[in-house]
Amino acid sequence: MQPDDRIDAMLSAGQRVFAENRVQEAQSRWSHRRATSADLELRLIGPLQSNKATDAVALFDVIETLDRDSLAKALRKEFDRQSRAPRLMVQVNTGEEDQKSGVAPHDAAAFVERMRREYGFEVEGLMCIPPLREPAGPHFALLADLAAQCGVSELSMGMSADFETAIRFGATSVRVGSALFGERS
Repeated sequence: MQPDDRIDAMLSAGQRVFAENRVQEAQSRWSHRRATSADLELRLIGPLQSNKATDAVALFDVIETLDRDSLAKALRKEFDRQSRAPRLMVQVNTGEEDQKSGVAPHDAAAFVERMRREYGFEVEGLMCIPPLREPAGPHFALLADLAAQCGVSELSMGMSADFETAIRFGATSVRVGSALFGERS
């Protein structure tokens, strides 16, 4: 969680796209800023629990962590109830790590198709976070291949330490909070 003075400095410098890992932290940080900065784009990049769908739909412009049917049901209900539909990306667990959220790579195309067919979602892209101790390039290449199979154009991949590699593999969005703000305390 970055202090308010750092967030305000970024806003003053013209930064308008911000990502958050947690819904409740984001609410406390952005709800009041929305009133004065209508051009903000807020992206949820952390796991989303179905019981937080109401708050997530109300606050975020993009939810990058769609990864299961129970969440899709909760989001669909909130899209309809709030008459608001944040853009959606499917999180793919390219390393198939037990501790991480995301759809398995071999299930990604079918999952995206099911989200479109059963829930009427316009999935715009895929997101991944490669395993920490593996080269990121093969994971980014896999995600780019999966995106082509799914017919989506947006790729959210790469962080401060590997964003250049992600860009080489076609990233349209990178997460560079540590490069901009420094490490979280």
